[in-house]
Amino acid sequence: MRCFLMEVILATKDPHLMGQKLVVNVFNVNGDVIEEIELPSIFYYTIRRDLINRAFLSAFTAMLQPKGRDPFAGKRTTAKYWGVGYGLARVPRLPNGTARFVTSTRKGHIAFPPRPDRNIYEEVNEKERVMAILSALAATSRIELVKKRGHIFTCEKLPVIVTGDVENTIFKAKEAKAFLEKIGVWSDIERSYKKIRIRAGKGKMRGRKYIEPNSVLFILSKYSVPFAKAVRNFPGVDIATPRNLSILHLAPGGVPGRLTVISLPALEELRDKYKVEFIE
Repeated sequence: MRCFLMEVILATKDPHLMGQKLVVNVFNVNGDVIEEIELPSIFYYTIRRDLINRAFLSAFTAMLQPKGRDPFAGKRTTAKYWGVGYGLARVPRLPNGTARFVTSTRKGHIAFPPRPDRNIYEEVNEKERVMAILSALAATSRIELVKKRGHIFTCEKLPVIVTGDVENTIFKAKEAKAFLEKIGVWSDIERSYKKIRIRAGKGKMRGRKYIEPNSVLFILSKYSVPFAKAVRNFPGVDIATPRNLSILHLAPGGVPGRLTVISLPALEELRDKYKVEFIE
């Protein structure tokens, strides 16, 4: 995915936040609150569900591989139309009377088969995609939207901010679990584990047998930090960096408000990457 950076994004502030400040807690390695900080201006952005949904469809359909049928599939047959007077349906038939070729017969061709040259992905403007990411980022700070998505947590303020030491201090999954319990997001990972189920339909035969609900999104400075390796196998967890942050991470299914944990270095990088000025 291309990294797109705009100098300044002019926007209107969310009317629900007029006169309010978004202040969140910062947790250290021990899970204790060490300070309170105000979130960057990107978290005051208006929630645009239309942009989020369109950007999600664009990113999701871009992963689809075009497929098509052989143009002569179902048509390679010697069947011919016999004509009238046989008391049979007027369809092409083999010499033994078996119907072929038409769509209503066995081994017949498909009526409107998929074509490899068909445009199956939705295009979205670059600025719209960036605005959708900003809107989805802002939605991670709205507790009502996060609860509406079905996430379970006990922390009072969102998103959850952790210090940079957490990235380089926690190495094991056992340590990560204890830390997530202290900051109040482990219950959402348990929710994802309990709701893992077998997919209905033929998809279970095609390498995607199980459905795993999304849980916590971790936005860290790098993929290679020890904390990322400690949490990457938890159910429903996704890991992203400010450079590769996508609408697929922030709004799975096009629904904003994902439960998110952000490290301070990643938050500073997001602040530098997206600069927003609000129009009064």
